[in-house]
Amino acid sequence: MRSGAELFGARRWRRIRLWGLPAVCLLITVIVVAWFTPLLSVRAVQIQGLSAVPEERVRELLEIPDGQSMLRIDTAAMAARVASIPKVSTVRVQRSFPSTVRVTITERTPVLFYTSERGAHLLDAQSVEYAIEPPPIGVPELKAGHPGSADPGTRAAVAVVTALPPALRVQVGEVAVRSISDISLRLRDGRTVLWGGADDAERKVAVVGPLLTRPGTVFDVSSPDLVTVK
Repeated sequence: MRSGAELFGARRWRRIRLWGLPAVCLLITVIVVAWFTPLLSVRAVQIQGLSAVPEERVRELLEIPDGQSMLRIDTAAMAARVASIPKVSTVRVQRSFPSTVRVTITERTPVLFYTSERGAHLLDAQSVEYAIEPPPIGVPELKAGHPGSADPGTRAAVAVVTALPPALRVQVGEVAVRSISDISLRLRDGRTVLWGGADDAERKVAVVGPLLTRPGTVFDVSSPDLVTVK
């Protein structure tokens, strides 16, 4: 004769078999339906952040087959393909259930350009050279011995320009690099700011604004503790 504990255990096991097995079968059915049928297929793709990059090119690189299940798309691979576009800085691909893929793109924007026989080379805030095309109005021209993404002088010039406050940056027409510690800014009104290196940017920014209110043509902030005007 079985004890009360044994009887309780047997009844509990029967209840588990009675309710557990159908629940597992239902879960498997739901997964199979969602994975292999059009129930959760991609029906819309929303792309945000485009300006210079054609939307058609982005859609081509996403490579989403018709009827593809939302659960089967590889968002990381999709983002990597779109990021291969030179003008794209960052990409984020997200699922938005039940049927939408959202793509958020940040495009590269030029902070400097330099000219060669091939045309104008655009450089972004990370010193990435990403296009050869006419620069947007207001982007300063870089003058350096060997301009390019791998050039230390170019990277120093980019660091200087990106550190400038917007009100001063729009006044800069040309950035001349003699060395990484000898960078000057030629303003559009003809005045020149001797900036020095990319170091001490915060202190230089603090003194250059008031200094430019004084009469003169050459403003030296390369040593922010001892600024001069000529």
